[in-house]
Amino acid sequence: MSGRSRVDMFETPSPNFDARDLPVTMLVLHYTGMQDAASAIARLTDPAAKVSAHYVVDEDGTIHRLVGEEHRAWHAGRSHWRGVTDINSASVGIEIVNPGHEWGYRAFPDAQIDALIPLVHDIKERHGITRGNVVGHSDIAPARKQDPGELFPWGKLARLRLALPRPARGLMDPEWSDGGFLLALERFGYDVADREAAVVAFQRRFRPEMIDGIIDGECRMLLLALLLPRPQGED
Repeated sequence: MSGRSRVDMFETPSPNFDARDLPVTMLVLHYTGMQDAASAIARLTDPAAKVSAHYVVDEDGTIHRLVGEEHRAWHAGRSHWRGVTDINSASVGIEIVNPGHEWGYRAFPDAQIDALIPLVHDIKERHGITRGNVVGHSDIAPARKQDPGELFPWGKLARLRLALPRPARGLMDPEWSDGGFLLALERFGYDVADREAAVVAFQRRFRPEMIDGIIDGECRMLLLALLLPRPQGED
C-alpha cells in the first residue's frame, strides 16, 4: 500500500448524526466545495447546517474525524446507488478539502491523496466494501452533484484496488440504443431519472477528459466492460 504509513488524525466532533438503519456497504467521496478547510469544518460541525461527514481530509493531509463510523452522518442527501436510497445509513462519508467548481476547482495535492489512500483502505477492509461501492457524490446524486469531480485521481485508487478501474483492454461496442445504454447504466448502479445528468456523471467518473452528456461508442464500450465480472484497467 502506497501513501504514508501514518496520518495525522484530529477529533473534531460534529453534533450532526443519528442512528444507522443499515450496515455499512458503501464509501462516498466528496469535495468540500468551500473556500477553505476552516469554513468547511465550521459548516460540518454547525448544528444549524444539519450536514456532516465521518472524516475531512485537508490539503496538507491532515485528517479530522467528525462522526464515529458507528453513527449515520449526513453527507449524501437525496441519493441512490444500486437500489439503496438511504445512503447515509449504508455509507461512510469522506469530505476532501477542495474549493470545487464554484470556488476554483483544482487538482488534489499529493499529500492529500497520500493521506486519503490509507484511510480508504482501512474503511474498505473493515467493512468489506466492494470496489464498485466506493463512489463519488456525483455517482449517487448525478442530477445535483459534481464532486469529487473530473480532477479526482480515481486511477490511483483503482491501481491499489480501492475503486473500479477505467476499463482499457478488450473493449467492444455493444451498439446499444441510447435507451439500452441507460438500462445498462441503471443496472450498473446509477439513478437515470435525469438521463443527461446520469450520462455526465458516468463520464465524469470514467471518461473525465470529455464530459458532454452524449452517449457514444466509447461510453458504451466502457460501460459494457464495467458490467463484466473483472473490469480490466491499464495496470
